[in-house]
Amino acid sequence: MTGFAVPEKTAAQSAAELLTWVRRESPLVHCITNDVVVNFTANVLLALGASPAMVDIPEESGGFASVAGGLLINLGTPHAERRAAMEVAARAAADHGTPWVLDPVAIGALPVRTALAHQLRDLGPSIVRGNASEILALAGAGNGGRGVDAVSSVDAASVVAVETARKTGGVVAISGPVDLITDGTRTVRVANGHELLTRVTGGGCALGAVMAAFAAVEQDRLAATTAAVLVYTIAAEQAAAKAQGPGSFAVELIDALYSITGDDVERRARVR
Repeated sequence: MTGFAVPEKTAAQSAAELLTWVRRESPLVHCITNDVVVNFTANVLLALGASPAMVDIPEESGGFASVAGGLLINLGTPHAERRAAMEVAARAAADHGTPWVLDPVAIGALPVRTALAHQLRDLGPSIVRGNASEILALAGAGNGGRGVDAVSSVDAASVVAVETARKTGGVVAISGPVDLITDGTRTVRVANGHELLTRVTGGGCALGAVMAAFAAVEQDRLAATTAAVLVYTIAAEQAAAKAQGPGSFAVELIDALYSITGDDVERRARVR
């Protein structure tokens, strides 16, 4: 891509370095996530080199978020007790400087999770990740997608993403054929990835946990989020090359995250 050689190299080198730091530091990632993806998310973090903890009891979540390296709040199955744990954990993370990721799964048409997402957004997440329809709904500019599937394009949500990043003071990452990541001033697009990520339960949700792991070792939230997306999507490409279908892809993805190297990231990154 003419004109993008220097930014590509810089982003790829940064991602490679941060991958080394994640493996060296093994950050503790506090995950309040949905019932469908708990096991897969934990295994993704372990393969990457991070340490997962699935603590979703309100009486425990605040104290745990205050000592964790990073926090993921995923709204996939927001039962009453889990909703309370999310709010407690988000407030504790904000009070103690723990970076935290908000994944507003399937918001828009569903009233309980939509109201909760808006409440959590106002607590200032470090990173918001979702598909285009979820990002639009989080800003009150859309009615959500078809369940967890987007019906809007990444470009359609790009302006709203910038506005949301400025409002929260963090980063917004939109997943799509080409991912968009912005902190309200700088914007990065990552063209790595594979469609099999959309055929595996937890393919997107686990990425939120990976973002929390990278944010735990890097204060520049844009750099951390970009690195997380690059490592995860390049590993997905490597996994797809070996997989026979969605079932084997899920296994291969975990193996690829375990074995991916900084050289792999630098060589395969497609980012501008």
